[in-house]
Amino acid sequence: MKKSYYIILTILLLLCFGFGFWGYSVNAENSTVEENKYNYSFSEVVNYVNNIENYLAKAMISKSSTHSSETLSKIWADSNLAIVYFENIPFVDEGTNKSIKFLNQVSDYAYTLSKKTINGEELSEEDFENLKTLYNYCTSLKDVLNELSTELNNGTISWEDLNEQTDWVFVEEDVTVFSSIESNFDDYEGLIYDGAYSDFVTKSEKLGLTGNEIDEETAKSKVEEFFADKEIQEITSNGEVKGNEIDAYSFSLKTNKIDEIYVDISKKGGWFINVICDKKVGSSSLSEEEAVQRGKEYLDKMGYLNMKETYYTITENIVTINYAYTQNDIIMYPDLVKVKVALDDGEVLGMEATGYLNNHVDRANLTPGISIDEARENLNKNLEIISEGLAVIPKENTEEEVFCYEFKGRVEGKEFLVYINADTGEEEEILVILETAEGVLTI
Repeated sequence: MKKSYYIILTILLLLCFGFGFWGYSVNAENSTVEENKYNYSFSEVVNYVNNIENYLAKAMISKSSTHSSETLSKIWADSNLAIVYFENIPFVDEGTNKSIKFLNQVSDYAYTLSKKTINGEELSEEDFENLKTLYNYCTSLKDVLNELSTELNNGTISWEDLNEQTDWVFVEEDVTVFSSIESNFDDYEGLIYDGAYSDFVTKSEKLGLTGNEIDEETAKSKVEEFFADKEIQEITSNGEVKGNEIDAYSFSLKTNKIDEIYVDISKKGGWFINVICDKKVGSSSLSEEEAVQRGKEYLDKMGYLNMKETYYTITENIVTINYAYTQNDIIMYPDLVKVKVALDDGEVLGMEATGYLNNHVDRANLTPGISIDEARENLNKNLEIISEGLAVIPKENTEEEVFCYEFKGRVEGKEFLVYINADTGEEEEILVILETAEGVLTI
């Protein structure tokens, strides 16, 4: 009896040890994954802030509008990327919030000055003074980030410390991690600029959200019908989504072809708002053109018709394509739908149609008040025109739209989109076209 008792006790102890070790291994693995993610995001923040400081230094002394435009475009792009990675790091500190706001304002100001220089206009003395002020604050931010990077690398600080102890003391001084930034930015608050694209404007009335109210069962049936070719194993209702831009029903799907699919479908009209698919993507085998066609067919099936691809980016073998609605060959840029397509097998991994559902409507009175020849007279004479057409563009920070001639052209090897008001002949917008390894973007 005693022997059996000891055997059973030994087995139980071994099982407890085994489960304990398994749990510890899982936690350790998860902790390592999180730490690697934080390390990567932080290193990207440091790199981009260092770049921004260098570009601001160049912008302070550059007299050439062409060089200024290029440098300011880099400041704009790197500021936005720094913000993305900043938000992936577990800092909970007022200084962090001010750092992100500062980078937003650097981005906005650089964007505004780049628009100014694209037409060959020189920067004013006030512009140079503002750039100098931004440079000084950026230097302070860079110094703190580099010091923190050193402390992380030598083990003085850990991500666990930063994540769990918001009052953690930085180095040996009686200050928190970002308190030096907070004090530096106290004087900065609102100093420079809070203009272009600082506020995201949506339509108060969702013009594209047409149709009658549907119930959850109808929405579920619509989802099942659309994704039937994925061989659905299970569909789960996640209830109603309220308080966002559009009231919706949310669903999760398990299928034989894709591990998880998450879908939001609008209560009004039963429009697909968001689709997110969880799938590993292998090596690329499709061209961008084939991916664009897959995305268009997907939108046609959903009911988003007459969509034309505009620009795209590629990240980790996934291409994200912007499609805009066309009416009589006129591009409606406010009516935007984004689609993600895997370049290994052409599977659509996501879509987002908030822009379209906010803005889509058939526009009336789209007859130009001036001819295209008259519009060309208002272009920079150095612009080598590549293509031209008509488009409707959103007016910055308003719910208004502008009917324009769209000219794609090139100056000094750099491509631009110039928008001339189709009624008045005034210049409405100039965008720089950036062709990178990741795709084609505009700023």
